[in-house]
Amino acid sequence: MNHPSRIVCLTDETTETLYLLGEQDRIVGISGFSVRPPEARKEKPKVSAFTSAKIDKILELQPDLVLGFSNLQADIAAQLIREGIAVHVFNQRSVEEILRMITLLGAMVGVPEKAAALTTQYRQRIDTVRAEASALPRRPRVYFEEWDEPIISGIRWVSELIRVAGGEDCFAELAAEQSAKRRIIADPQEVVRRAPDIIIGSWCGKKFRPEQISARPGWDAIPAVKNGRVHEIKSCDILQPGPAALTDGLEQLRKIIRQWSEPGAH
Repeated sequence: MNHPSRIVCLTDETTETLYLLGEQDRIVGISGFSVRPPEARKEKPKVSAFTSAKIDKILELQPDLVLGFSNLQADIAAQLIREGIAVHVFNQRSVEEILRMITLLGAMVGVPEKAAALTTQYRQRIDTVRAEASALPRRPRVYFEEWDEPIISGIRWVSELIRVAGGEDCFAELAAEQSAKRRIIADPQEVVRRAPDIIIGSWCGKKFRPEQISARPGWDAIPAVKNGRVHEIKSCDILQPGPAALTDGLEQLRKIIRQWSEPGAH
């Protein structure tokens, strides 16, 4: 069976996964936002942003497969399909779906055993962190902010990883919403009312400003703000639905929650 040998990855997580599988030679183009692994930016042509792409440049690369993510790239996919290009658009929103994406991508390029080994490794790490978290005396309430204007709470896989690491997502009911618009917190005072012990900011594509969090009206009453428990996890580590979130993202969540739970920490 001939597997795809000229792949364009329109988002970071498929690029990172192919490198981890040792199949990076198949990649002929990547997203301009790709940062994982660092060598991808040096080695591969950049052909897209997130919601736009250089269609002519992609066609010049003669890909036999283009990999995208979510409804936000539907227009790019449609343009490429009209040009006769094979396109697969993943839509993973949960930890289990991220693992399924890795499994499927491994099968697509003919290395299912490597993908199985990778997902087994991630499952074991998740289980280890979850077991450690079960020993915590109390689960802190965690507010995760994905964007500041408007205020948007964390997506499903982030909410799930917060729970794995030992926390309780303050807005878990919003995490199930696929659309960021449905995760907008219209009333900032609702965050105050839910009194998170920890605030984590990851403003997708721009630097998190903890001083802006503290300056919001009434937010100085939030336990996380009063106790200096406002943290940043870079979006490339937690908001990419792939290996990054399951490794660096989860580890940073684990450390933040462990620090909060140490004796005398609050």
